[in-house]
Amino acid sequence: MSKASFSSDVTPPSWLIISAFATALKFLLIPAYRSTDFEVHRNWLALTGSLPISQWYTERTSQWTLDYPPFFAWFEWLLSFPARLADPAMVNVSNLEYASHATIVFQRCSVMCGDILLLVAVRFFARDMPAAKRDLLTGLVMLNPGLFIVDNIHFQYNGMLFALFIFSVTLVCEGYHVGGAAAFSALLCFKHLFAYAAPVYFVYLLRVHCRGSRAVSRFFSLGLTGIAVLALAFGPFIAMGQLSIVLERLFPFGRGLTHAYWAPNVWALYNGADKVPIIFWGKG
Repeated sequence: MSKASFSSDVTPPSWLIISAFATALKFLLIPAYRSTDFEVHRNWLALTGSLPISQWYTERTSQWTLDYPPFFAWFEWLLSFPARLADPAMVNVSNLEYASHATIVFQRCSVMCGDILLLVAVRFFARDMPAAKRDLLTGLVMLNPGLFIVDNIHFQYNGMLFALFIFSVTLVCEGYHVGGAAAFSALLCFKHLFAYAAPVYFVYLLRVHCRGSRAVSRFFSLGLTGIAVLALAFGPFIAMGQLSIVLERLFPFGRGLTHAYWAPNVWALYNGADKVPIIFWGKG
């Protein structure tokens, strides 16, 4: 075997090199600035890991109360087990603003592990593309500066959530409409802000899937799929009589839709408009 053929055999594919480079950058960002969302998710780790499920949506020790749907709460619950091994104080509800070195490293790495799902989703979506285009798409996604800033600096788990979104879109586009609808329903039970895409799913599936002689049965199959996923997510809280409490957390119209006044653009206008009735008519 010649030297040239040997080197070509052992050279890793470009998408793997890109992904490794992206991960290396994320490791360098571990000590970087982090927003209040870092404490939000640490608190969610603590309350799901140390309190019974009946208290997840009623616990108020921290101002950063749990306000994501139940599937994300269960995700935090699963993370709480390795978190407890990394630093037991991390999952103490009373340890507000706790940020030990082990806590920072653990939470940063949990986002990186979630990004593996994004890599898998992109490769799944692009599997029929030519290799060059598939690798280009992988690089554009894994090196997306927006995701770096929002997830690996600011601190969120959008890469993992977008992975589920991509899986859903891929299934729908390839004709697996029920599976795509189930994946999207699950996504909504992780982060309900993805509801902005729900009208598009509804119109597309109604037009493409619910047609022909089996239109009615197909419509009901989609509906039952969505209901089944929602029942799996919200069922325990319905059984405990806490559905209204959970919905108040997800849609906090009572306190206003923003926790504080740092959100720009539309939310700034919303916060300003929200003061007008108070000025003219008072809080009563």
